[in-house]
Amino acid sequence: MLRFPVVVLALIVLLAGGLQGQVGQPYIAELKQNFGFVKNNLLLLAEKMPDEHYGFKPAPDIRSFAEGVAHVSDSQARSCSLVNGVNKTVDAESRKTKADLLAALKESFTICDAAFGALTDVGASHMVRLGQSTRERSKLGVLAGVIAHSNEQYGYLAVYLRLKGIVPPSTEAMNQSR
Repeated sequence: MLRFPVVVLALIVLLAGGLQGQVGQPYIAELKQNFGFVKNNLLLLAEKMPDEHYGFKPAPDIRSFAEGVAHVSDSQARSCSLVNGVNKTVDAESRKTKADLLAALKESFTICDAAFGALTDVGASHMVRLGQSTRERSKLGVLAGVIAHSNEQYGYLAVYLRLKGIVPPSTEAMNQSR
């Protein structure tokens, strides 16, 4: 999970270093690859948690596993739809079953796949408005934020699996490669 902050730092340094908004296809390809990693981890994580544990809360004042999956789905859909120039939601917060939440998560991935797939050298610096506010961020910044937030949420939700005696997908993959 340390890989993402390093990538973001490298992108910031490159942008600040006189590239004048031109990121370069190798960096965009790496950003897309990083989204692929977290996408795979989140999907496997949501699939691994048994139905009966979707309501699990490690403590009363934090989200349940289901609410965490819904949060990731809604957040990804909201951010990536901004990059796509539309206002789309997957309304995952209203979904309660594992099957419905997996569908919302996959729908958010479809929206993000379109945003990451369309990201180009030229388009990376285009600014998008964040919801109803007057704040703007570059498409690159929004998509880097999607990766950062999704990795953060994966880290939280991986603990839920561990508390249920389930090995998280990223650990499982690392153990298999050894």
